[in-house]
This record gives sequence, C-alpha cells and structure tokens, in this order.
Amino acid sequence: PRARPEGLRLAAAPATLQATVSPRNAPASTHAVQPALLRQRTQLAVQNAQAKRARGQRVWCVPFARDASGVQIRGDARTWWSQAAGQYHRSNTPEVGAVMNFAPTKKMRRGHVAVVSRIVNSRQILISHANWTRNQVSLDMVAVDVSPRNDWSQVRLEHRRGQMTSTTYPIYGFIHPTRG
Repeated sequence: PRARPEGLRLAAAPATLQATVSPRNAPASTHAVQPALLRQRTQLAVQNAQAKRARGQRVWCVPFARDASGVQIRGDARTWWSQAAGQYHRSNTPEVGAVMNFAPTKKMRRGHVAVVSRIVNSRQILISHANWTRNQVSLDMVAVDVSPRNDWSQVRLEHRRGQMTSTTYPIYGFIHPTRG
C-alpha cells in the first residue's frame, strides 16, 4: 500500500479497477507516456502539492496536471484546449499520460484538468488530479464516458472511493504530451 502524506488523499485504486486492457483490445497509440515516466512525473506533482500545502498555499489542478503530464500550458484549465492547438496533439481518445480537459460549467467556471493514469476499457479510465476535492490530490480515480456517441465528450467521476458523481461533466478532449 502507498503511504499517505498528511493532508493529501493518495489511496490506491480498488483492486477490481487495476486491470488494464489486454494488448489485443488496447487502442493503438503513438502518444501514450511510458508508465515509469508517468509515475515519476506524478510523484513530482504530489511532492510539489505537499510543499504548497506545507507553506499554506492552495493546491490547484493546473500546476498538478502540468507537473504530472509534462504538458507545459499555463492559465485557467478552461483555456488549455485552445492553447494546445498547434502545440500538442489533441484528440477525443484517452491515453495514459494525456490531460483530460474539462469544459467550464456554471459551478466549475475555470474548467478542470486531470491526467489519465490508466485505461480500464473503452468507456472507463483512471485519472489523477488536484483540487477536485478542495485542496486535495486524488490519484487513480474512476472516470466513465457517458456520452451518447461514446466520444468522451461527457463524463461522470468518482468523487470518493466507490462513489460516483451524479453530475455529468462536459469534456473538450485529451491533450497529449507530444508536440502537435
């Protein structure tokens, strides 16, 4: 089991969700990040979040996603999709290491960003992100594609282990850490 640093939520995913898709069913990818690199980046992002908390600073989704993914975009999450155009590969296909870019909503005016940590199947992934729960880091949380066309334009998320949100969130798509 992972050690849980004070004040940060870092529980591992439930065992039933830790299986990955088989290579036969895995989507072809030229943009996915190697697991070791993603682990290293995520550890750095968690350490940076811990340091901010220790200094009494707020932990935000944007710096966490930037550190964990290697996608070097700044500004509110709602601007990442347009900023990524021409700089990074964008798609509606999740891949390990890609940033899932949430569109703004009435309650989430600045948008949100999370990093794909694992592909479970074509409609379910695990994500790691910060500040979904105020000032906390959440690793390997479930995200489910609930879009009518299976295009990852709408998702529901695990808010707490085993508890899915009832709200559906709009997604711009996935920003891959490879230059466009």
